[in-house]
Amino acid sequence: MSGSSAGQSGRPAAPDWVAHAIWWQVYPLGFVGAPVSSEAQRHDPSVHSLERLIVWLDYAVELGVSGLLLGPIFASETHGYDTTDFCRIDPRLGDSPDVFDRLVTEAHARGLRVVLDGVFNHVGRSFAPFQRALEEGRSAPEFGWFRAIGEAADPGEQRFENFEGHDALVLLDHDEPRVADFVAGVMSYWLDRGADGWRLDAAYAVPPAFWATVLPRVRNGHPEAFLFGEVIHGDYPAIVAESTLDSVTQYELWKAVWSSISDANFFELSAALDRHDSFVQHFVPVTFVGNHDVTRLASTIGDERHREHALVVLMTVAGTPTLYYGDEQGFTGVKEERAGGDDVVRPEFGKGGPSTLAPEGWTVYHLHQSLIGLRRRHVWLHSARTTGLALTNEFFAYEVAAREGVGRLVVLLNLADSEYRQALDGRWAVVAGAAAQSGTTVTVPPHGWAVLQPA
Repeated sequence: MSGSSAGQSGRPAAPDWVAHAIWWQVYPLGFVGAPVSSEAQRHDPSVHSLERLIVWLDYAVELGVSGLLLGPIFASETHGYDTTDFCRIDPRLGDSPDVFDRLVTEAHARGLRVVLDGVFNHVGRSFAPFQRALEEGRSAPEFGWFRAIGEAADPGEQRFENFEGHDALVLLDHDEPRVADFVAGVMSYWLDRGADGWRLDAAYAVPPAFWATVLPRVRNGHPEAFLFGEVIHGDYPAIVAESTLDSVTQYELWKAVWSSISDANFFELSAALDRHDSFVQHFVPVTFVGNHDVTRLASTIGDERHREHALVVLMTVAGTPTLYYGDEQGFTGVKEERAGGDDVVRPEFGKGGPSTLAPEGWTVYHLHQSLIGLRRRHVWLHSARTTGLALTNEFFAYEVAAREGVGRLVVLLNLADSEYRQALDGRWAVVAGAAAQSGTTVTVPPHGWAVLQPA
């Protein structure tokens, strides 16, 4: 596939380089320990620059990832998803106008790509066009950018639709052509500055027709940009086809991975992989086992012996894998449904670089290195076909095979207190994990896992 060729739906296919992509997702405001709001920053004179990420780039390279997936970095009021200026780096991440350029230059010098987080479904109330709409009412040029509720006599009392009941997040009107012009302009501006793609936040809440209007214009100038959307539920293939997105986030698989392992119910994972396999016939999803919006993997899977199994699945099935910063060190954290409830899963990372991390996390890091290495040696896994071989509540064996060309692996996952024997055709070699072999029978130890390839 290439950025200029057409996929099955007639939309452009994802750029070639995405087949090799493995992302390290970072939430910058938390990562650098920035104040929780722009107001709080006024009382915090210390520096929390985006440049602090530079000292971690070699760590990311050694981990094996190929790029950074950054959370919001633009001027905002609090958590970054209430953007107030789309063309300005958040002052909490540095007051130098070229702080972004330095980060991109250093990342690209190491072969790391950089993808940005674009919040184009809603804005913060301090967004200048919205403030003009409040001050001038319907005479404001940008009044039509937002969805007014009724008509207030006093413009300052005018109400507008918000995002999921949050008054601080004002919805944009995606039927307004000038909104499409604005979004296309912002996306192109940062791609011109060196970004390699966009994650489109809350894409599920934006009409696919809006993206189908905006994204071709962006690709005209940047055909190699990777453009994917945050989609939690719904008809993934239809959304991708109608929107012209390259991909969407695979929340169905995320949920099945951790809950099937936590509950010792591999039937759930098997069913999810069947659906996942059907998606890959149309597009390759962005896969993950942790992100900035959910409880940490090490907290959702209580039995630490089984956390490895989740990473094994992520690295051996089709998708564009994303690793959330700190998961590779075994960080814990439980998201809470309250104001500030995300903070615990968006923590500050060590100020002094990798040497400041706790010693006990490096075993997890090295496991990630090993499985990422396996993934990168088998690039065909990006769009592989998955077929179940054996299934019980506590044991699951599946095969992954290249859709085109040669490539085949078998994955064995065991959650039970006893070993499990699996018969395989031909001769196989263990390339990750642990298993004993006798003839065509492979034995996986209790609570163990193994990845095998034809010998």
